[in-house]
Amino acid sequence: MIKQNKNIDHRLLSWIILVGLVLTWGSSFILMKKGLIYFTGEEVGLIRISIAFLFLLPFAIKRIMTLDRKYFILLTISGTIGSLIPALLFAISETRIDSALAGTLNSLTPLFALTIGLTLFKQKTKWFNVMGVFIGLVGALGIILSNSKGKIQVDFLYSSLVIFATILYGINVNFVKHFFKGINALTITVMSFFFIGIPTIIYTLLFTPVVHKLISRPETWHGIGYIAILAVAGSGLALIAYNHLIKLTTAVFASSVTYLIPTVAILWGVLDGEQLAPGFFLWFLVILTGVFLVNAKSLTNINLASKIIFWKNK
Repeated sequence: MIKQNKNIDHRLLSWIILVGLVLTWGSSFILMKKGLIYFTGEEVGLIRISIAFLFLLPFAIKRIMTLDRKYFILLTISGTIGSLIPALLFAISETRIDSALAGTLNSLTPLFALTIGLTLFKQKTKWFNVMGVFIGLVGALGIILSNSKGKIQVDFLYSSLVIFATILYGINVNFVKHFFKGINALTITVMSFFFIGIPTIIYTLLFTPVVHKLISRPETWHGIGYIAILAVAGSGLALIAYNHLIKLTTAVFASSVTYLIPTVAILWGVLDGEQLAPGFFLWFLVILTGVFLVNAKSLTNINLASKIIFWKNK
């Protein structure tokens, strides 16, 4: 009876964490958009990393003395390609494209994680996983074209920044798997922010107009508030919670956030007055189909999913 209650508590906690992650990460795109009212895209990205660094600093100080020095450069690389550059790319992209579109394109990350794993790390995969990559990319192309509003070149340019960020995420996923087998996920997250955070916060304070804006324009503190929520909740607490979720459940359950995050991003975009093209949701479903195929472990999973979707029974 005690064991059964414990299992129920774990399931409930898992669902609470999952919903919290989806709401947090799904809201990150609208928070970036609000921060851009007061700061440039570059400044939003830099402030985000700086605040996340300060929030995670106590965890880093606790770990740095026991961390093998051979990981220092590797963690700096991981933090740069997995956090710093994507934070800049996403913020800059949202100066010209809607937050809903950015949130939807973010779901391409598993596609590029698989592609990078195949090409650079000789990862084994199945034919339907590869098919999922192509289907997802077709969906991405369709959703960009359907939302171009006559500005195809501009939308392609700024949408490509998001896509490049997801490619970097994909590289980092494989980089972490390959080079950090002896370190737990929380330490990787905390220490990667530590190594990129020091130069980032120095650069932000000394070589950008952020401090001047905060002194001369008090309203910019509203922007700091939006970015602080993004940094602390999205880059700090959410990553810790996600690591805990993986321990409580399975990687498959934890990866379901990939499908749900864009939904929250789209809802926030609509509430903020963003206009979605008629074909937006069709192409969104195409992307999710590709992501599902990329994550599928066997044909049995695909057959079961198709039966659930189309209500088919033997």
